Amino acid sequence: MNENRTALVTGANKGIGYEIAAGLAALGHTVAVGARDEARRDAAVAKLRAAGADAFGVPLDVTDDRSVAAAATLIEERAGRLDVLVNNAGIAGELGPTWTQDPTSVDLDALHTVLDTNVLGAVRVTNAVLPLLLRAPSPRVVNASTSLASLTRQTDPHTDTGPVMALYAPSKTFLNALTVQYARQLADTRVLVNAACPGFVATDFNHHQGTRTPAQGAATAVRLATLPDGGPTGTFHDEDGPVPW
Repeated sequence: MNENRTALVTGANKGIGYEIAAGLAALGHTVAVGARDEARRDAAVAKLRAAGADAFGVPLDVTDDRSVAAAATLIEERAGRLDVLVNNAGIAGELGPTWTQDPTSVDLDALHTVLDTNVLGAVRVTNAVLPLLLRAPSPRVVNASTSLASLTRQTDPHTDTGPVMALYAPSKTFLNALTVQYARQLADTRVLVNAACPGFVATDFNHHQGTRTPAQGAATAVRLATLPDGGPTGTFHDEDGPVPW
């Protein structure tokens, strides 16, 4: 078995996902770059390798059961176990000119599409690779969340939480809830499961209107992915510390 630590990052071909992969690689992890698009996946792997990283591509569509199962098999063949899983792949759903997603006129098919990627996708991947995680001495799972998922902040009249986003924000609230349930279920194992908020990062996701770089946004996920044994589990953090649920 390869004794190097191996990390799978979903949606790792660009933006925050790529920087999470780069950050973990810089700490000595072998990085499995999970992505649907073959050309972008290959380009990301090549860029990581050019920077000195040990990286390989994993064809992965988190909405497809067979793709996820094949990805788990590939990682087992390459590494024998998995030390870190970062569920980063996510979509916003259709956004209007002001980024508003009106719950009173939400398209249910659009909502299902967002949930299939942001929530069900994370469950598919986590459950598929859990046997590999349980083989690792210090396994970590990080779910990519957002402060928009915080019900506390969303209901605080004194906090600017941006536009109403009836597709994206609730999907991440759902993912936060699942983070807690996984942490509870795995409490008697070595697996630590946490959620990470990257902040308002300039990426394709928001047409590069964010105020933070992808590398800055990746830092919290990298930190949670490398927590020491006995570290927190079932928590929600950004760069400043715990985010209220």
